[in-house]
Amino acid sequence: MSWLGRRKPTILGIDISTAAVKLLELSQSGGRYKVESYGVSPLPLDAVVDKSITDVDVIANAIKAVVKQSGSKTKQACVAIAGSSVMTKTISMPAELNEDEMESQIFVEADQYIPYSIDEVNLDFEVQGQNESNPDRVDVLLVASRRENVEDRVEALAKAGLKTSIVDVESFAMENAFSVLAEQIEKDKRETVAILDIGSTMSTLNIIHQGQSIYTREQAFGGKQLTEEIQQRYGLSYEEAGLAKKHGGLPDNYIVDVLDPFKKAIVQQISRSLQFFTSSSLDRPISSIVLAGGCASIEGISDLVEKELEYSVYMANPFIRMALSNKVKPQSLSNDAPSMLVACGLALRSFD
Repeated sequence: MSWLGRRKPTILGIDISTAAVKLLELSQSGGRYKVESYGVSPLPLDAVVDKSITDVDVIANAIKAVVKQSGSKTKQACVAIAGSSVMTKTISMPAELNEDEMESQIFVEADQYIPYSIDEVNLDFEVQGQNESNPDRVDVLLVASRRENVEDRVEALAKAGLKTSIVDVESFAMENAFSVLAEQIEKDKRETVAILDIGSTMSTLNIIHQGQSIYTREQAFGGKQLTEEIQQRYGLSYEEAGLAKKHGGLPDNYIVDVLDPFKKAIVQQISRSLQFFTSSSLDRPISSIVLAGGCASIEGISDLVEKELEYSVYMANPFIRMALSNKVKPQSLSNDAPSMLVACGLALRSFD
């Protein structure tokens, strides 16, 4: 099993989020990608809490369901863990070391970089290139996570009949997906892009500078808060509130009393996340914002963010220039596109 990449056959991108398991399979021909299969299988409440799996069997059943729904026959998969579950560090090493020698040295020195026992973590590394200040050394990206974060996902995929080829990190997957998103963004707005992925319980800010992720921050905020407000205000079950949020049928006062305040809360959350970035040592002027995640599909949210924060705002849709297989329904994929960004980045690992 590899973390940060080796050449692999076509693989499924499997994104296990709080609200759903999302699957995407891509092929490539003549430089153009094609969506071969995709699916979304909802998860019960609290199956994933704070990006940690609480019940492996529930997740495995959801993966089985989404594989069946998609019609895919591929058995190799790539899955991701949250950035908050990962420690990353760039270290400098002698350029003359080969990969085996680097691995040996990293494992010997790992205690310097990792706040856990080496027996408790999964560890991988990737050479990033020559060190800017010393041409005799190279920069090496070190990635480590506690074993249970990785093993729970690998076990869930195995129980669903899939083999884990790569374990990635969500922020790296978003960076990977940005390669297909960038075409939608005006050239002068691509330098430093803020991707806001607002999911069910977590919002993730990922700053992409010149195509590379330079800053990630997660905040506990998401669409679950809107569902709970609908549930309490209108006396519905959580499941009923979720369906009503998605398909309509709520009272006339819903938009003014519930939805509009939530949209304002999204704008405040985005503004606060950007303030954290601007106060960091990595501060660079943001060129544009990309909205992703389930909340990005809320009608009018992109216009509101653009108006209130005065940035060019784009909706995440990595599939605009992709061909679709006959078994993929264009409207369904378009509706789900903003929440498929991590799955897309994972599926793109087939072509590393």
